[in-house]
Amino acid sequence: MRTIWIALPLMLAATPAAAAPKDIQVPREFSDPAMADKLGKMAGILTRALMDMPVGEVEAAVQGREPTTADRAKRVRDEIGGPQAERQVEAQVAQSGRQMQAVGQALVESLPSLMSALGDLESRMERVTANIPDPTYPKR
Repeated sequence: MRTIWIALPLMLAATPAAAAPKDIQVPREFSDPAMADKLGKMAGILTRALMDMPVGEVEAAVQGREPTTADRAKRVRDEIGGPQAERQVEAQVAQSGRQMQAVGQALVESLPSLMSALGDLESRMERVTANIPDPTYPKR
C-alpha cells in the first residue's frame, strides 16, 4: 500500500495533462473500509515496535557521556509519559487508517484539477525556458 503513496506523485508528474482521463474511478482500496482497518492495525503494530526502541544510549551520546545501565533500559515509551501516553498514541494511530483513506479519496477526486494545473505549468515552463540563452553559444 505504501508503494501507492510513493508511486502516485511520480505517475502524476510523468503523465501528460492531455492524456488525463475526464472520469477517474476511485480505486477499490481507497473506498474499502476493510483496507482502512487494515492500515490502522498495521500502523498500531508499527507503533508498538517504535515504543520498544531503545533511546537511552542515544540520549547519553548526545549529552557526551557514557551510557549507564538505566540508559540502556530506557525505551521510547518511557520518554513519552508512561503507559497512559502510550495508550493514547496507540489509539490515535489505530484511527489513522480511516484518515489515510479519506486523504486518498480526496486526492483521487482532485486528480482532474491537478492534471489540468500540471498541463498549464508545462506550457508555462516551455514559454519561460524558450528564451534562456544557450551557455555553450560562443561569446563575442
